Amino acid sequence: MSASDETAGQAARPKRADARRNQETLLDAAASIFATSGVEAPVRDVAAEAGVGTATIYRHFPTRADLVVAVYRHQVEACAEAGPALLRDCASPHAALARWIDLFVDFLVTKHGLAAVLQPDNTAFEALHTYFLDQLLPVCAQLLDAAAGSGEIRPGLSAYELMRGVGNLCIGADNDPRYDARRLVELLIAGLRRAH
Repeated sequence: MSASDETAGQAARPKRADARRNQETLLDAAASIFATSGVEAPVRDVAAEAGVGTATIYRHFPTRADLVVAVYRHQVEACAEAGPALLRDCASPHAALARWIDLFVDFLVTKHGLAAVLQPDNTAFEALHTYFLDQLLPVCAQLLDAAAGSGEIRPGLSAYELMRGVGNLCIGADNDPRYDARRLVELLIAGLRRAH
């Protein structure tokens, strides 16, 4: 077996469970640091939050862009997975929708600064945006349909409109301490309710 055959075999094998957990720990730590300090935060801060050395971060993510993209994808996946679980576990579909929108806002906060790392004309940036829409629009639509089906909210709002509206409410929130985007998002979600 040649070295390239061996490398190909390793790449095809799924990661061990402990390796996946370690990578998730790194991504969660990076997301936490990015949410408070932006994506330009020092890698040593991410390493400290994860309880590892910086060499470990660079072994998994050779560049800052690699780390930022991995965090972005990790958070999109977590947000997508949360929707069905919230529908199952929350008291009502509207409560599930409200909780999911909270998670979506958290994601948007971490996403802040992504464009500074990846230029919008970069194909990786475009691929991430497509991935984001492909993963999250169906989940948001499922939550909206469930809440409308239960009679809790007015029907007719599309997932794209809601997610775009929430995103727009979050723009600039980090630059103005007088502006509370989360409070406005809560008002938006409360306003979806049907008057009884």
